[in-house]
Amino acid sequence: MTEDNNVNNERRIFIRHPSDVPLDVRLEDASTPRQESLSNVSAGGLTFISDAPFTNGSTLIVRIVLVSPVFEARGRVVWCGEDSGRYEIGLEFIETKDAFRMRMVEQICHIEHYKKEIRAKEGRSLTGREAALEWITRYAGTFETTTFGKADK
Repeated sequence: MTEDNNVNNERRIFIRHPSDVPLDVRLEDASTPRQESLSNVSAGGLTFISDAPFTNGSTLIVRIVLVSPVFEARGRVVWCGEDSGRYEIGLEFIETKDAFRMRMVEQICHIEHYKKEIRAKEGRSLTGREAALEWITRYAGTFETTTFGKADK
């Protein structure tokens, strides 16, 4: 299999994710993070959109501060592709436990996105608990079967 096919297959295991979730990203040996946009989540990592490229093999620290406690994990850049002057970065988690923690963060991000969507579409302001209960009722049954790549295959 060619490297391009490997990248395409690797990208196929990622699922769609609300793109308005901010992600703090920094090189492991740097002190200042960049705010990027989370793009997709997979069983073993994530992708994000950046204005700057990252070198394959670089170790990054990623944080999602939208959730409490803050999600933080170390990852390794496995691919970087340019599109219209922006870069899509594929990151694999270094520690397996981070993939399991990311699943919970993913659900929280979907609930936060749902909360914003309901406010915009229906004018209703939901508390975190109300949004979670509605989202779980509407989507939790399908979330299990569509997460970690199954939806995009």
